[in-house]
Amino acid sequence: MAQNQKITINDIAQRTGLSKGTVDRVLHNRGEVSRKSYDRVMEVIRELGYEPNVYASLLAKGKKHLVAVLIPTHEPGSFWELAASGIDKPADPVTAVGLETVLFQYDQYDIESFRAACAKVLEANPSGVVLAPLFQGETEAVTRQFVERGIPYCFIDSRPDSNGYLAYFGMPLYKSGYLCADQLTGGRDIPGALIVRVRRDRYQQSDPTVNRRAGFLDYMLENAPGCKIDNVFIDPNDPDGIDAILDGYFAEHPDVKHIVMFNSRIHLLVPWLTAHPDPERRVVGFDNLKANMEALRAGTVSVLIGQRPDEQVRLAVEALAEHAILGKTPDRKDQFMHMDILTRYNVEDY
Repeated sequence: MAQNQKITINDIAQRTGLSKGTVDRVLHNRGEVSRKSYDRVMEVIRELGYEPNVYASLLAKGKKHLVAVLIPTHEPGSFWELAASGIDKPADPVTAVGLETVLFQYDQYDIESFRAACAKVLEANPSGVVLAPLFQGETEAVTRQFVERGIPYCFIDSRPDSNGYLAYFGMPLYKSGYLCADQLTGGRDIPGALIVRVRRDRYQQSDPTVNRRAGFLDYMLENAPGCKIDNVFIDPNDPDGIDAILDGYFAEHPDVKHIVMFNSRIHLLVPWLTAHPDPERRVVGFDNLKANMEALRAGTVSVLIGQRPDEQVRLAVEALAEHAILGKTPDRKDQFMHMDILTRYNVEDY
């Protein structure tokens, strides 16, 4: 059919083999439609060039759909700044229907800050919520309220054990820890490894890497049973303290050559690593932050495992917008992101 020819509901009904009533319900989000019928109608309107008219019709209703994005406050160059950049990247068909996204932030080291941000989200009564569940207990409490109010929500970065979410966009966390251990050891039974962890809230209630750590430890138990694994905790706001902790640990364990962090902050170790070069050392971290990538180029960090947090947010916003506007449900609840293995040899192409 020519693109400049006026396309009608009757044309779509004939092409799909469905009734005009079913097509109308899909186009105007009226009533229940089977997933098979919905997908067939959407396929045909794309083929016929009718899709812009669908969104124009929805826009004409004048309803704004608010999606709340609930993530930690962030500094320039941080993981959460990169994640937040995905808010402004939804596809055109979504933005064309009057979608509005609002950023709600909290201190990831302060559970009261998270509670206050959740209260503001509930007060806004959004059409959907994208959230990073750093505090598991409080996340369970607020998502129960989302369910009670009929507010769909998507998790990004990590996912607690829950069934009420619309979709999760992020790595398969346990597998990412398993992969991390393989990249650290090369499948060999190494004598020792150091896990560097961030000291978070006072009672360590915020622990988003717990499943990643479990995958790492299981791999080591299965493939490197002779390895002694130690943990140290650092304060990301105390660089001198980080140096002192690493000085103390390696003074006592000079033979440990393998270091890993399960979050995006491997760059915090770079000053110490640069001041204490060791050609036998292997360092593995996560996420394509600028500072991490620079350390990878320099050879200070051996491997980064990337997950594109900006894409996680973009996809979550789109999923919630399509759900609110068109009644569309993602085909899978767990939308796992690629686990990208980056080294100094492929970083320039990433």
